[in-house]
Amino acid sequence: MMPHTLFISDLHLSADQPQITKLLLTFLQHEAPHSEALYILGDLFEYWIGDDAVAPEHQTVLASLHQLTKKSTPVYIMHGNRDFLMGHHFEAQTGCQLINDPTIIDLYGTPTLLMHGDTLCSDDKEYQQFRSVVRNLQWQQNFLEKSANDRTSIANHYRRESRAQSSNKPEKIMDVNNDTVEKIMNQHNVLQLIHGHTHRPAIHEGQTKQRRVVLGDWFKQGSFLRCNENGCHLESWNKTS
Repeated sequence: MMPHTLFISDLHLSADQPQITKLLLTFLQHEAPHSEALYILGDLFEYWIGDDAVAPEHQTVLASLHQLTKKSTPVYIMHGNRDFLMGHHFEAQTGCQLINDPTIIDLYGTPTLLMHGDTLCSDDKEYQQFRSVVRNLQWQQNFLEKSANDRTSIANHYRRESRAQSSNKPEKIMDVNNDTVEKIMNQHNVLQLIHGHTHRPAIHEGQTKQRRVVLGDWFKQGSFLRCNENGCHLESWNKTS
């Protein structure tokens, strides 16, 4: 197979959806080792309350990631809006490398901007305000000083609030703002952007030669992107064994 790089995002792994964890484990074992690199662009986990409080159902995922990186397949992970508290201990446990949002890579000769995608949804003012609070380092330090039980309760509260708010928001507000996309791509001087977050997999070709690739979620099937020197293609991973 031609050398290629894989991209995934928005798996939202949790005890509530064990089939997604199973799907990912087969992907990490059978598909990812054949790639030159795997990028996970945010929301690998439904929530992450700190490296010191890994949920039991996530231990197999961390072990599988470690097996993959140990076999010389690099794995790069970007924080999402659900798992932004992954830190250095997570990196040490898995061998993965946390990367900034945004990050620019050379993807087979094409400078490519990688983002989780939540900051592109600039019309959602309520969310952007919430994001600025929880991404504050002092807020994070105060949160991590709480007990694991308290952190879990707070995370579950935020999850319920997020679901309630999302159900009342217009669909357009929860998608990217095209002007914001164009502005950020121009700022970074790139013609290609890959992101997740919106759960709306597609490849958008702009009139200005800009290309925006949106990764899908893993609730119904394992949506991933395969890129090689000939371009990028969205695919599905639905093997269960």
